[in-house]
Amino acid sequence: MSQPSSSRGDQWTFLTNHARVLIALARDSEARGRDVADAIGITERAVQLIVADLEAAGYLTRERIGRRNHYTIDPTVALRHPNEADHPVGDLLTTFLHREDAPTPDPEHAAP
Repeated sequence: MSQPSSSRGDQWTFLTNHARVLIALARDSEARGRDVADAIGITERAVQLIVADLEAAGYLTRERIGRRNHYTIDPTVALRHPNEADHPVGDLLTTFLHREDAPTPDPEHAAP
């Protein structure tokens, strides 16, 4: 089996920035665009464009509360690619968010 070329081999990832922004907003529904951008490694303007895309597609709604935005995600909206369209976006979010909700194992009762 050949190794990936060094010019591209370390450049690709499994998730798009759209997925990363949606996951970040699912973690913190009042996150600032600047904070999401810093966490993901993209520009604040890119986050704004992605949020607009996600809002236009029905994945989230944005409500202005004071000086902040509050985001509500609709977990029932189907994923966009035809091969995944039978899965709601909530499945994707659950995959990444369930680890944060899981209780921390007690080291004294951990399996050997």
